[in-house]
Amino acid sequence: MRMMKRILAIGFSAMMALSFVGCGNADTSVAPEDSLSSSAVEKDGFNFADYLGDEIIEIAKVDNGEQLDSICETYRFIFFSDGFKIKGFVSIPLSCIETRTPCKCMVFCNGGNSNLGYLDKVDTAVRCAVSNRIVIGCEHRGGNGTEGTDQYGGDDLNDVIRLIDFCDTMFEFADISDLCVEGESRGGLMTYMTARRDKRVKKIIVCSGISDLFAAFNEGEDKMKEVLVRCIGGTPEEMPEEYEKRSAVCWADEIKIPILIIHSKGDKQANFETQAQAIYDKLKDNTDCTFITYEDDMHGFHEDKDPAVIKEWLETH
Repeated sequence: MRMMKRILAIGFSAMMALSFVGCGNADTSVAPEDSLSSSAVEKDGFNFADYLGDEIIEIAKVDNGEQLDSICETYRFIFFSDGFKIKGFVSIPLSCIETRTPCKCMVFCNGGNSNLGYLDKVDTAVRCAVSNRIVIGCEHRGGNGTEGTDQYGGDDLNDVIRLIDFCDTMFEFADISDLCVEGESRGGLMTYMTARRDKRVKKIIVCSGISDLFAAFNEGEDKMKEVLVRCIGGTPEEMPEEYEKRSAVCWADEIKIPILIIHSKGDKQANFETQAQAIYDKLKDNTDCTFITYEDDMHGFHEDKDPAVIKEWLETH
């Protein structure tokens, strides 16, 4: 998957800057060249040194290749959330940096868990290039050197809220008046939960997302069950309240903002009927819900279709 992401970045212009990458389920361990530096980065436009302090303790610019870097700048940073050091990436359109004009934002919630599906620097950069928005995301707790313990939508949800806080109160280049949260797979679960908790979220996008954790547990392989028991602390029978608060199908009536759902009917990792059709049926009469389906078994983005769909949806909602 990491090699696929690098190939995507290299061939970005040939793909008309309209490709998302991966589904957050492969090992994308950070390569040595990605190591963080404690040195501040200063530009003629926004001064990123201003954001180093008690809350964000390290910032370093990363190289995403000529094509992506000609569209946006990406920074890897470490911030505090609930006392834990959390790693994140933020990608900012060059037009925003050069003109010092605040730009719309998107928070990206990647899939996987603390042991699988690490956030890659290309993840935020490609989404930034497609949407022309600032895109920010962070690692799952306990993964890839990040501190804390992954709770699969427990206290780790605070990390996503912290990203929104930074865009709202700290980053002078960020405009959250049209804030979007986008998530894949497990990140879809986090997206629904963020929309429920934080009214600053104005729209959401869920791709191959999990909306019913009870069904995900019962339908999942033993490895999936082990992950959920480890992260949440028990089975659905043992901890029904914890599974319910992570399952948007149980409180779909609380989501009133526009939503784009993308899901393949043959998805073997997130069942179409229980994770997509069921939540759509509950949302369609309550809010502006766009439902895009495919006949294949893809889990994650269709690189040839979804970017254009998402770009158009963001421009019209």
